[in-house]
Order: sequence, then C-alpha cells, then structure tokens
Amino acid sequence: MTKTANTELLRFTTAGSVDDGKSTLIGRLLYDSKSIFEDQLESVRNTSVQRGLDHIELGLLTDGLKDEREQGITIDVAYRYFATPRRKFIIADTPGHTQYTRNMVTGASTANLALILIDARKGVIEQTCRHSIIASLLQIPHLILCVNKMDLVDYSEEVYNRVVSEFRSFASKLDIKDLRFIPISALHGDNVVNKSDNMPWYQGPSLLYNLENIHIGSDENLIDCRFPVQTVIRPNLPEFPDYRAYAGRIDGGIFKPGDQVTILPSGFQTAIKSIDTYDGQVKKAFPTMSVAMQLEDDYDVSRGDMIVRTNNQPEPTQDIDFMMCWLHKNPPRPNAKYLVRQTTNEVKGIIKKIHYKMDIHTLHRIEDDLTINMNDILRVKIRTTHPLLIDPYRKNRHTGSLILIDQATNETVAAGMII
Repeated sequence: MTKTANTELLRFTTAGSVDDGKSTLIGRLLYDSKSIFEDQLESVRNTSVQRGLDHIELGLLTDGLKDEREQGITIDVAYRYFATPRRKFIIADTPGHTQYTRNMVTGASTANLALILIDARKGVIEQTCRHSIIASLLQIPHLILCVNKMDLVDYSEEVYNRVVSEFRSFASKLDIKDLRFIPISALHGDNVVNKSDNMPWYQGPSLLYNLENIHIGSDENLIDCRFPVQTVIRPNLPEFPDYRAYAGRIDGGIFKPGDQVTILPSGFQTAIKSIDTYDGQVKKAFPTMSVAMQLEDDYDVSRGDMIVRTNNQPEPTQDIDFMMCWLHKNPPRPNAKYLVRQTTNEVKGIIKKIHYKMDIHTLHRIEDDLTINMNDILRVKIRTTHPLLIDPYRKNRHTGSLILIDQATNETVAAGMII
C-alpha cells in the first residue's frame, strides 16, 4: 500500500445499469493499482475458482454484502478506499436498479466526480439517463462516461463514437460542467490503469490518469465564507486556562486570522484571533478543513451558529424551496413534523407544499400526480419553526443541502437541494 500522508482526496461515485461492470471496474482499479491486500486477492481468487471461472472475478472485491455475492449485483452503497502516490480516493459503488435510486443520491451527494458506465453493445439506456440527471441535479462538477465492454464489440472505434454522439445529444439538456469519455474494458483492463494496445485510435489518457490529475481545487466555493459551529472547545486545563474556541468544518470561503466576521444569528461582530488545527495554528483555512477558531471577543456562540464575513451573509429563512429525494418506503404523513438538519443546525419543520414531481427519464414536470413514493424526486416547500442560514445548492453544496428526519423513528426520510 502506498504512503499518502498529505495527498489530495478525490471522492467519486460509480453508476450504471445492472451488469454494466461497475464493480468489475472498481476491482480492476484496486487490482492494477496494487491497492488490495494479498489475503483479499486470495479470497476472490478462490471464489472465482469455485464458480468455475477462468479469470479472477474482480467485482467480488466490492460486492461486500452476502446478497450481492449470491446475486452478482450491487444493492447498497459500497464505499471503498485506495491510494496512489498522487491522490487518495473514496469510491461510492452505487446500485444500478431503478428501485435503488436513493442509494445513488446518497453515494453521489459528496462526490467530486461521477463515473457512469455504458455497455458498448447497448448504448445510452434509461438508467444512463436517470443517473446522469441525478449527477446533474447534485451538481457533481466532473462526469466521466466510461464506454465499457469494448472487447465485446471488437474494440470498434465506430461503436464508441456512436455511443459518445448519442450521450452528447442527451447531455446537452443537462447542467454538466466537465464531461469526458473513455473507451474501456474493465474485465481485461484496457484504458483503466494502463493505456490499451487494443484501441490505438483512442489518443486520450487512461481512467486512472484522469482520476489522478483532474483539477478539483476550484470545485468548492472559495468566495462566500461559511463556518457552521459544531461544538465549543473549553479544555479547562492548567496550560490552557482561558482557551475557548469554536470547532467545525469550513463550508465555504477562506478565513484568516484578523478577518472581521459576524456571528449568526445573533449578528455580533468580532475578529478572528487564531485558527487552530490538530497540527497547530494555520494562516488560512479553506473548504473542507476541520478547524477550531478563536475569536477576539467573548460572545455566546454555540452549535448551529455560523461565522461568516460581515459583508457576505447567507439568507435566513423559514420557507425553503428545495428538490427532494424521498428515501423512505412509506410516504410522508399529512401535516407530519420532521427534524430539518442543515449543516450543524437542527429545527422542526413540515412539508408545506408539493410543487411537482420530476420525470427522471425526461426531466418533465408531473403536476397531476403528487403522491410521494420511495425514490421520487420532487420540488417541495417546507416551513421551519426557526430560520435556517441557507445558500442555493448551486452556489454551495454544503449550506445548500438538508435532510428530513422522522422524529418518531429517527430515520432519515428525505434529502434535499435548496433552490
């Protein structure tokens, strides 16, 4: 395993229809980048032999659930970690079935990049459209379309170009900032980690090269300073008798000692005294660093408050329009109260109005059938008991997202993107 103490972290999600080869692709990435342990490889090798296969079934490296191993499909979000000398990676291997759309939303919600697989023989199908729309809705900055199973179409450039043209035509309706295409064979490793000798007509880089070198530094909002307070640190130790700092994660902008800031919702103004981390004080903090911030003045600041720049503040509001993915098997109860969690804040709220449901295949609005079922994506308005400090999701994925929690069961029933 490679040592990667200070390398950059890339989170990406994989999506595609059933049997498009998502798990095999991730297994190939892990295998060819030498990011799996020998005992894991031996277990997969033995299982492959038991199944009568003449090759190592790399998909078994990610199909961790027993049901998945028996069916040969992915039915939950399986997170995998690996690293190269250039970067660390967290992979969310999400399901292909329509009924598991909510799992893709979960896996994609924090991703910098989405890998969408297409079977070269089938081209763009319904699930391709569904997953691309979700990636667009979630504002994932980068999307790589992997045209897989090129070995089954004799590595044909004509077939590849036809699939690319078909997807470009569909993607023109979506909001995708960075779109790339790669022809691959996950089973044989073509263009996954190493360039393929079978497709000399493809002049682009391999998938791993893209993952290692794609620029993600500007994906975060570096303009609007947002620091939701998670907890107050008071050590009460002899060596730190008066130490008082506010800990949390930077969700936007760049903070520096000496900056004039405002504490919300109280509106008190002060300045940053220091920014502390586990490794000591820093001269600046940016997304998504976890820090402890000391202020010049001693104000009452607690969890759920937000530290912002005085001349750049989020909008406090109790009426929130957002695109909601319903995650629960049961529909919402009429006039039910939910816990609304946004950043570190938590208030009570109700679903006040359903504007429309989205046809995930066509992007059309459905206004004559407003019943809510699991995996539905809708535009709704909620009303909260206290104002939340929000930004549009398009502007900031952290302060622009929220979840609904059932008070009775403590289950997360919906996730939303603030419009």
